[in-house]
This record gives sequence, structure tokens and C-alpha cells, in this order.
Amino acid sequence: MSEDANNLAVSLFSEILAVDQLARASVARVLPKGMELSHFSVLNHLAHSGAERSPAQLAKTFHLTRGAMTNTLHKLEWAGWVHVRPDWDDARRKMVAISPSGQSARDAALAAIAPVIADVVNKVGEDKAKAVLPVLREMRLKLSQVD
Repeated sequence: MSEDANNLAVSLFSEILAVDQLARASVARVLPKGMELSHFSVLNHLAHSGAERSPAQLAKTFHLTRGAMTNTLHKLEWAGWVHVRPDWDDARRKMVAISPSGQSARDAALAAIAPVIADVVNKVGEDKAKAVLPVLREMRLKLSQVD
């Protein structure tokens, strides 16, 4: 790889990491009281999937250790936002589903986050946001194949 290509890669990833940090901070500031970004991410995933998931499946989806996911799930269960039940086919496993109050909490979080995200897209410009989205998706897919 040439030095110019290396410099491009470093600059690109530096910008992505900076955007990630700023986006997380902006979103975390407006989440409902008691909700963390990791909580919203899991609730949002469960709401979108519409199906139960095992803690191991969720850990893999979010590229986390099982222990980290278990910790998040305990907090979500304590808040009443998810239901955790034994897997009827394999008693060693558990299954996780979003609860009605979890769906409401996710919806409230999404309502709080949407204006923040929309403001950034508006300031950058919809055309630029649409143009960068396929590149970011492709990068995500390439990076996910590394694991």
C-alpha cells in the first residue's frame, strides 16, 4: 500500500472514530433518564427483528462478549424492558424478547434521538448523507467479515 493510501486510510478512520464519538455523546445526552446507548441499541434491534434472540446471538450481533451482553440484559430486565425466559428446546440457553414497556421506552428514545440526527443530516445536506451511506455500509460489511 502506498504512503498516500495509508494516509487516506488513517484520515478516513480518524474521521469515522471522531464522528462516532460525537454522535454517541449527542445521542446519549437526549436518551430518556436511566437509558444508556447500549440499552437503546439492544431494544432497537429487538424491536426491528420482531423475534426473540439468545444472549449469545445478541452478543455476536453487537460484537460484544457474552458477559458484557449479559450485564446489559440484566439491566434491561431489571428496568422491565425485556423478558428473559428459558429456551424450551435447550434448558441451558435463554431467550430474550422486548417487553411492551421496552417497546415504549425504545419509541420514546427514538423520538428524542430523531431530531438530533435529523439536524445533523440537515446541516450536512441530504444529498451528501445519501451519497456517503453506501460507502459506510460497504465498509461495515468488509469490517464485519474480518471477525
